[in-house]
Amino acid sequence: MNKTRLEAFSDGVLAIIITIMILEIKVPEGHEFADLKPLIPKFLSYILSFIYVGIYWNNHHYLFHGLSKVNGKVLWSNLHLLFWLSLIPVSTGWMGEHNFAKASMALYGGVLFLSSVAYFILQKIVIKNEGENSILAKAIGKDVKGKASSILYVIGIISSFYNEWIAGAAYFIVALLWLIPDKRIERAFASKN
Repeated sequence: MNKTRLEAFSDGVLAIIITIMILEIKVPEGHEFADLKPLIPKFLSYILSFIYVGIYWNNHHYLFHGLSKVNGKVLWSNLHLLFWLSLIPVSTGWMGEHNFAKASMALYGGVLFLSSVAYFILQKIVIKNEGENSILAKAIGKDVKGKASSILYVIGIISSFYNEWIAGAAYFIVALLWLIPDKRIERAFASKN
């Protein structure tokens, strides 16, 4: 299998995830702007999750830019990532439906944390596939941002049982860290040419 087919499949799954999330926001019954007020928590959770899916899509693109060959480990680790990302609509919907309640914030953080672990595994397998001295391995380096994100997710999960605002802040900070695409891979391959 070439990487183009794998990227197309992954892009399709991520597009479906976004579609499912927006379909969870139902049109209000009324016709006044005040009727939109109950949708605010759902819309805010949708925005955050949309940003997260976009971050994964963007970084997945950059990661696969450095991939020259696909094997079974890459396929399965990619499916593992897509599995965890596919749970984002459920946790997003629950969080928005229940106004960022403690349990929903913990579940949301758990899904984000496990998605980050799955991405880390995929990244390690791709690097191993390409070689420890590859341009991709050098571009990713120690991945401080990735490790910091996982720590913030754990802080968010734990704090969600005490204070939902701290948990939300942790998840929001991670999104801000990654909002600007990580262009280490792009720069490394550009400098090669």
